[in-house]
Amino acid sequence: MEILIDFINGVTHIDNYLVIIIQQYGLLTYYILFFIIFFETGLVVSPFLPGDSLLFAAGALAGIGLMNISTLLVIGYIAAILGDISNYYIGRKIGNKILGEKKVWFINKKHLNKAQKFYEKHGSLAIVLARFIPVIRTLAPFVAGIGQMNYLKFIPYNMLGGVLWISLFLGGGYFFGNLAFIKDNFSYALIIIIIISLVPGIILFIKEKQKKEPNNNIPNTEI
Repeated sequence: MEILIDFINGVTHIDNYLVIIIQQYGLLTYYILFFIIFFETGLVVSPFLPGDSLLFAAGALAGIGLMNISTLLVIGYIAAILGDISNYYIGRKIGNKILGEKKVWFINKKHLNKAQKFYEKHGSLAIVLARFIPVIRTLAPFVAGIGQMNYLKFIPYNMLGGVLWISLFLGGGYFFGNLAFIKDNFSYALIIIIIISLVPGIILFIKEKQKKEPNNNIPNTEI
């Protein structure tokens, strides 16, 4: 019970901890943000990192004057674009070898299959659209590399997707961070951000359950 109370207390005062991180580490906070964005988009093994909520929270912090929005934008653009390039080359070099394995402990093959279908459905545009879908965002450039997508064609889609993703989430956070209500209730605003970041996973879980239910309801026709 005490652990639960500490957890709730930590979440409801998360703004204080973020402020402490910035005060203690200063410019290092920007490097931390850079590496989280880079690792989420650049390593096929790390789709669990909180890119969306982190960007929104960082933008909100910039909105209340604790971070610099221009620096965040530049760092975000570079990390997102380089991350996808890294993941593209990983897929191009060893992607087929990974696909050939029956089971890979550090990659969810179901997620990888979904990313492949997403890429097949949307083609090159998948590189842009995937930026706004957790998990698929990490795997889409990897799949593009496996499919030997032309690098000169990949780059502009990568840059467009990276710029749109970073701009929308940092910009959205910055806008809300400037609102008087958000400034006065920032800890509760961050709770909402966390909940929103979980929505895609919840929707995916519901869809998976709905796919399985029809199979369980098939009538037994055996005599």
